[in-house]
Amino acid sequence: MAIDSQTRVPETLSVDVASVQKLSIKIRESIQRVIVGKSETIDIAVLALLCRGHVLLEDVPGTGKTTLAKALAASLDCDFGRIQFTPDLVPGDVLGVNFYNASKGEFEFRPGPVFSQILLADEINRATPRTQSALLEAMQERQASIDGVTIALPEPFMVMATLNPVEMEGTFPLPEAQLDRFMVRASIGYPDRDEESAMLDRFRAGENPDAIKPTSTAADLINARAIVDKVTVNDTVRDYLLDIVAATRVSSSLRLGASPRASLALQHAAQGWAAMNGRSYVLPDDVKYLAVPVLAHRLLAETTTQLRGQATVQIITEIVNTTPVPIERE
Repeated sequence: MAIDSQTRVPETLSVDVASVQKLSIKIRESIQRVIVGKSETIDIAVLALLCRGHVLLEDVPGTGKTTLAKALAASLDCDFGRIQFTPDLVPGDVLGVNFYNASKGEFEFRPGPVFSQILLADEINRATPRTQSALLEAMQERQASIDGVTIALPEPFMVMATLNPVEMEGTFPLPEAQLDRFMVRASIGYPDRDEESAMLDRFRAGENPDAIKPTSTAADLINARAIVDKVTVNDTVRDYLLDIVAATRVSSSLRLGASPRASLALQHAAQGWAAMNGRSYVLPDDVKYLAVPVLAHRLLAETTTQLRGQATVQIITEIVNTTPVPIERE
């Protein structure tokens, strides 16, 4: 396959994309006031926000997952909500409840934490499947239904859910339908020695995620989203994306391949990544870079594959490495 080295795009779009790149840099720099390094994970979180997606953070406790969510909300002056998932949590604790106000003699709605712009769903796999499913409608349709009444969620809206990969007791695996609604999965990981040393110095100086001042607004983000939607994906790049997705569906190592929703997520994420890098068109490298964070958590490995110790990350990496990349044409 061949791809034109200079994809033709409107000049005005190129100018607009520069504003998206500037916005993403400002947000990253703001978050890095309280999280040392980890620019790749921060960029993935910003990417999901630009693409109306949700983030699944799988990591051990104490690595900064909550700090990342709070700093992201503070940087954009967005409302921040948090749900600590536990086995006794019920859907009403997530969505809200109607209660009887005796003084007014009528029922009133008390909104739950889902009516936030940036929602941290902490240890989401500790809640029962019934409570986990309360988020499905919110994540996909940006609305919540309570007692037969549908209420729109604020804009922008993003769920950042965390999983603890170490403790398995008292947890409930996330169903495939819910995993498929997370645009990306990421991990912060432990800092290296220099990063941890810088972190100790910074927090000794009193740096606090609550002290972050907004560098942009929700309106800036909404405008940036409209620009991302216009980033060009030519037929050659789209074919490359579809080849990767199709390979997951015929792989003997996988019991469940990528869904059509995954294809849409990968294309939209590639558009966002191109814009964040100042380009108004998507390159095959964008698709290749994002294949693991966008696709790996949506796949199910065969039992024999799992016994061989091969995870979905390894499988999708192998698929990407063996799928022919479009050749740039001079």
